[in-house]
Amino acid sequence: MGDLWNKTVGECLKEQVQKYGGQEAVVYSSLNLRYTYKAFYDMTTKVAKGLLALGIQKGDHIAVWATNVPEWLLLQFGSARIGAVLVTVNTNYQSSELHYLLNQSDTKALFLIEGYRNTSYVKIALETKEQAERFPYLEHLIYLGKGAPEGMLGWEEMLKKGEQLSDDELMQYEKTLHPDDVINMQYTSGTTGFPKGVMLTHNNIVNNAHQIAEAMNLTNDDRLCIPVPFFHCFGCVLGVLAAVSVGATVVPLVQFDPEEVLETVQREKCTALHGVPTMFIAELNHPRFNEFDLSTLRTGIMAGSPCPIEVMKKVIHLMGMAEVTIAYGQTESSPVITQTRTDDPIERKVETVGRKHPNVEVKIIDPVTGKEVPFDVQGELCTRGYHVMKGYYKMPESTEEAIDQDGWLHTGDLATMDKEGYIKITGRLKDMIIRGGENVYPREVEEFLYTHPDILDVQVIGVPDPKYGEKVAACIRLKEGANLEKEAIRDFCKGQIANFKIPEYIFFVNEYPMTASGKIQKYKLRESAKKWVEEINV
Repeated sequence: MGDLWNKTVGECLKEQVQKYGGQEAVVYSSLNLRYTYKAFYDMTTKVAKGLLALGIQKGDHIAVWATNVPEWLLLQFGSARIGAVLVTVNTNYQSSELHYLLNQSDTKALFLIEGYRNTSYVKIALETKEQAERFPYLEHLIYLGKGAPEGMLGWEEMLKKGEQLSDDELMQYEKTLHPDDVINMQYTSGTTGFPKGVMLTHNNIVNNAHQIAEAMNLTNDDRLCIPVPFFHCFGCVLGVLAAVSVGATVVPLVQFDPEEVLETVQREKCTALHGVPTMFIAELNHPRFNEFDLSTLRTGIMAGSPCPIEVMKKVIHLMGMAEVTIAYGQTESSPVITQTRTDDPIERKVETVGRKHPNVEVKIIDPVTGKEVPFDVQGELCTRGYHVMKGYYKMPESTEEAIDQDGWLHTGDLATMDKEGYIKITGRLKDMIIRGGENVYPREVEEFLYTHPDILDVQVIGVPDPKYGEKVAACIRLKEGANLEKEAIRDFCKGQIANFKIPEYIFFVNEYPMTASGKIQKYKLRESAKKWVEEINV
């Protein structure tokens, strides 16, 4: 597992070019686009020069608002090679969220595609440009695609501008970079409150990516399919950078589609696949699932939210991912803190989030006293090491709340650790339901309900109650064609889990409110459930 690296993102890529220059680095199967490591590196050189020609310098902030298009990847490495900070924009953002981010992050250039789903990015960006006085830093809008709209610079034009710079000039510029420079800024998904810009350095993400690859036994022989969004750490660190850290091939999807994932794995003979549990559920339940040859799959990562046991069994047995790993962390920790290893038994992969990475410290503390708790006792998980962020951009108070004076990052997650160092995440400090003095951990009730054959997905939340303080509510997605009465679900629970844990409210839903990175926003679910309960009690 070895020592930590001390290198920039650009140096990390360059080393792979020297070792595996002729091997495929990036493959977009559906776009018929293939880059070897050498060709990809040469393209990032053009991008780095293009940015310099625009007047972007080390430490400047540039934002990318796009799905997983090839230009996103080129920007990730091109910007890193000149020390510009890449600010990743959530693809589900609307105008007010974009405005908040551009302003809070002091972004100088915004790179964008036409739009996503029903949102026109171009329209929002041009309206933003008209309000120039509100965005004093924003100088450039660069369009990723053919034929830039009026008022924007085209991607190809930017690359052309860069041709006036020599390789030597770029090389001199690269020499001024330091591995401890901030290079990446991600806005936390905002499952609570206003998004905060998490500042991550070369060292943060390069080392974390390499440790992730090691835990998966990833090598230059692997081909990793990445259907998760790049704008989130899962895509750009656990996916792209982890693969590049060992010279593996990156096989991205422009946006998630379960059928395209299955087709891509088959066509490109992918050995690894990433996803949040809801993605794996969609792939496994696809009507054509059995038609695809997934026999090349070996490993991958499931993360983003807890993995139901039944889903894990199917991923291992039906998708052949015997060496799948579970990773846990948060953007503030670059992002992975703990991970299961490829040879961990299935119980470890569903009941725990593995053990801490090398060079990472973890402790579980009593949230009230701050003292470490004994093994198998629940407390708040804290972590310290190379992977902890530099802080939140322009938010010193929030930074102090998150990182204590001794350098420990307080995650806000409740967890237990056993004698072997395996960690279980038992809930969020804020998610715990207190019903009449009894603590109810949503995760425990969810795991039990997942064992019901007609339930596809379930989220358990607390809703306010005048008598008990809170009552337990379950928001359930049923499998297609399933017909289930609320009473039948309660009967299923009786005698199996304590009465105070049995959901008093059951709501059938078609979908959950999600962040674009695939995390379920429980606070939004709680708001909806509160209204539903009020309607019932009228």
